[in-house]
Amino acid sequence: MLRRSYSVALLLVFSTCLLGQVQSPEQFLGYKLGSRYTPHFNVVNYCKYVAAAVPDMVKLEQYGTTNEGRPLLLAFVASRENASRLEAIRLNNLRLAGATPDRMAPDEHGPAIVWLSYNVHGNETSSSEAAMLTLFELVNPSNNKTKEWLKNTVVIIDPCMNPDGRDRYVNWFNSVVGREVNPLVFSREHAEPWPGGRPNHYYFDLNRDWAWQTQVESRQRVARYNQWLPQVHVDYHEQGYNEPYYFAPAAEPYHEVITPWQREFQNQIGRNNAHYFDENGWLFFTKERFDLFYPSYGDTYPIYKGAIGMTYEQGGHSRGGAAVINEDGDTLTLWDRLYHHFTTGMSTIEISSQNATKLVQEFKKYYDKARSLPVGEFKSYIIKADESDRIDRMKKLLDKNMIDWAYTNNMAYNGYNYFTGKHETFKTTPADIVININQPNANLIKVLFERSSKLSDSVTYDITAWSMPYCFGLVTYGLGGYVTATTKNAPPPAPVPAINGTTVAYAVRWNGLGSARFLAALLRKKVKVRYAEQPFNIKGEQFDKGTLIVTRTSNSSLGTSLEATVREAANASGETVYPLGSGFVDKGFDLGSDKVRMLHAPKITLLAGPGVSSLGMGEFWHFFDVEIGYPVNVVWLDDLNRNVLKGTDVLIMPDGNYRFLNDKAMNDALKEWVSSGGRLVALENAVAQLSRADWGLKSKAGDDKKDDKKDDKKEDYSSIKRYENRERDYIPSVTPGAIYKVELDNSHPLAFGYDSIYYTLKQDDNIYEFIKDGGWNVGIIKKDNQVAGFVGARLKDKLKDGVLFGVQDMGRGNVVYLADNPLFRSFWENGKLLICNAVFMVGQ
Repeated sequence: MLRRSYSVALLLVFSTCLLGQVQSPEQFLGYKLGSRYTPHFNVVNYCKYVAAAVPDMVKLEQYGTTNEGRPLLLAFVASRENASRLEAIRLNNLRLAGATPDRMAPDEHGPAIVWLSYNVHGNETSSSEAAMLTLFELVNPSNNKTKEWLKNTVVIIDPCMNPDGRDRYVNWFNSVVGREVNPLVFSREHAEPWPGGRPNHYYFDLNRDWAWQTQVESRQRVARYNQWLPQVHVDYHEQGYNEPYYFAPAAEPYHEVITPWQREFQNQIGRNNAHYFDENGWLFFTKERFDLFYPSYGDTYPIYKGAIGMTYEQGGHSRGGAAVINEDGDTLTLWDRLYHHFTTGMSTIEISSQNATKLVQEFKKYYDKARSLPVGEFKSYIIKADESDRIDRMKKLLDKNMIDWAYTNNMAYNGYNYFTGKHETFKTTPADIVININQPNANLIKVLFERSSKLSDSVTYDITAWSMPYCFGLVTYGLGGYVTATTKNAPPPAPVPAINGTTVAYAVRWNGLGSARFLAALLRKKVKVRYAEQPFNIKGEQFDKGTLIVTRTSNSSLGTSLEATVREAANASGETVYPLGSGFVDKGFDLGSDKVRMLHAPKITLLAGPGVSSLGMGEFWHFFDVEIGYPVNVVWLDDLNRNVLKGTDVLIMPDGNYRFLNDKAMNDALKEWVSSGGRLVALENAVAQLSRADWGLKSKAGDDKKDDKKDDKKEDYSSIKRYENRERDYIPSVTPGAIYKVELDNSHPLAFGYDSIYYTLKQDDNIYEFIKDGGWNVGIIKKDNQVAGFVGARLKDKLKDGVLFGVQDMGRGNVVYLADNPLFRSFWENGKLLICNAVFMVGQ
C-alpha cells in the first residue's frame, strides 16, 4: 500500500511537470490554507514537491537539522536563466562584499538577493503557511508579475526557522481544537501550556541568537546566510492579536552605523507595503516599538551585514489560534494573518526587483567603505589571552561571524584599556589576538566591541550593552591605528607534562569551561576529585584556588584505568593535566591538608513549569546538557516535595514566580532541607522572592521608601504628568540592560577562577543589603560602577553599595544568591564559571 502511494505521488509530480503546472498548497495539502495548521513535515513535503515540479526554477537545500531531528530548508527561487547559475551569482555577491580570496571584479548589475525568513518563533505560526503560498506564486505559470520580478531577483525562502517550536505549538493546537474553531479568547485552544511554542528545543529565543549562535539552528542558518549575504532580509513574526500589522520603517533608536541608504530603502519598502494594505483596507503601523539596535536580531544582524534588514509583525501569535475575536469585535482568522504576510512578502520582492541595480550598487558601496573608511573610535583591538579558555571561545565567535583576526607578536603598544578606562602602554604575546577593522565586517566589529553605544532614543526593545570584552572578561585594548605585526600561525602549544608511574596525583587548573567539562566527565565516571581551597606551588608550577586534584590514593579502586580516564577527559575538554610526583608542595598546603577538600558529585534538580521562566530554565538545561555534559533532573515545580528534596543536593530556582514560597509549610520544608545540607541556587526574581520570604537577605528597596518619606515633606509636583508621555514616564526608573562592574571576593569558592573584577549585565533594579551574620558578600557594586548601557536617572542613584552575588550559610547547607543572570542567552561567556562554582564548589 505504501509503495503504491509513493508511486502515485511520483506520477503526480511527473504529470504536473509535463503540463507545466504546479499545484497550489490547497491542491497539494487537500485543504485551504488557513483552515487548519500545517505540521512541519507537510511544509517540508510541499517545498520538496515544488522543487521537483519546477527544478529549473527552484533549488531546495537542507542546510541543517534541529535538536529533535527535523530538517532545516532553504528554497532558492529564480528565473530559469538565473537558477542555472546560482553558484556564480552567489560568488559574485560575495565579491561585491570583498569576501572572497580571489581578486576578480564583481558584476554590479547582477540580480538582487531577497531572503525571507519565516517562523523563528514557533507559536507565531502563520508565517510558515504564508511561505508556502509565496513559494507557489513565485513559480505559478499564470502569475506574470513574478516572472518579471525574478528576471533580476533571486528569492531565498527559509520556510521554518524553528521547526521544533512550531510543531510543539501545532501538535498541541491540533489536539485541542474541535471540528469548528472557537474564536473566544478565553477558550482552551487560546491558552497554550508551558513553555509554549515560541522557543526551540532548549527553550531559547532564536530571534535573539543571530550574532551569538549559541543554538544549533542559529549556527547552521547563519553559516549559510554568510555564504550568500543578501541585499534584503525580512524576518517574519507575530505579535498580540489586538495589534494591527507592523512593517518597516523601524522605530528609533537606529544604531549609528546604519547608513542613509539602509534608512531610505526601508521607507520605500514601507510605502510599497502601505499601498497594498491601503488598497485592501487593512490597518498597519510603522516607526514604532521595533527598533534597530541590539545586534542579534533577525533584522539588525543582516543590517550590520550590509542588507536592508526588517521585521514584519502580524497580530495573532499564540492566543490567536485559528480564529480569534479581538478587542474591536472583529474576527481575525489564520487566513487573514497568513495573507497579510504573503502580501508584504510579494510587495518586498516587487520593490526590490524595481530597484535591483541600486540595491546591488549600494551593497557594494557599504562594503567598499567598510574596508577603506571604517567607522569607530578605534582602528584595531588587541585582546589579551590568559590561562583560561575564554580567548578560544572568543575566537570561535569571531569565526562564526566571519570576522578576520590574527595573532600578535612580542611588541609594545599604547591603547585604551577597557577595564581601567585609561590609555596605557602594554606588551603583547604570541597568544594574544588582534582585530583590524579595515575588513568587510567593520560595522559589525564596531557594534560588538564598542564601549558604550549611542542611543538616539532611550525607549528601546532590548538590552543596550553587550560589549565583547566585558561579556568574555578579557582585557582588551582599543588602538588608534592598525596593527601590522601579525601572523595567522598559532603559537606552538605548551609541552604537555608526561604522565608516568610515579605520579601520585593529577592537577587541572580551574579557570574556564574546559575545566568544568573535565570535572563533569570525571564525576560521571565515578572518579573522586578534590579541589585546592588555597593556591600552591610545586616544582615551579603555580596553581590557584579551585585547582582540581585527582589522587591515586582516593581512586585506588580504579587501578590502572584511572590514568586512561584522566587522559580521556583531558582530551575531550582540551585541558592540560599536570602530573604531581609528590603530595609535598613547595608553597601552600600539601595534598593531604584539610585545605584540599573532597568534591562530591552533586545531584542537581532544576525546576521547570508554570511560574518558572522558560528562557531562564532553558539556559540551565542547555548549559548542563550541551555545554559541560553533566546530568540534571528537571522537575515540574508542582511536583516539588520532600521526597524530591531528599534526592537532591543542589536545587536550582531560575528566574520565575514561585508561589510555593508563600506557603509556610513548603517554605519551612525548603529551609529544613537547606539546613540539613542542601544547596539552593536562586536567580533574579527568585532571589527577590526569597528576600521577601524571610530568608535573611534584605532588598535595598526599603531605603528608597525612606527617601520617599523625606521627600513627602516637600512640595512635590512630580506626580503631575502628561498623558501623552505615559510610555516614557517609566524610563528614569529602569534599565533595559546595562553593564556594571562587580567587585569579587575571589577567595570564596563562588568566585574561584576569577580575578577581583567581574562585569555583570544588569536588567532590573534588584540590589540587596550586605549580608551580615552567617553569609558572604561575594559580588558587590559600589558607587559609580556603571560601565555601559542605559540606566534611568532615578535608578542610577539606587544601584550602588549593595550585593548582587552572595552566599548565606544555613545550618549545614547554603543559599547562593545570584541577583543577575550569569547565563544570559548563553552569550555572557564570563558568567558560566560562576554557575559551575555555585553548583560544584560552594558548600563542599
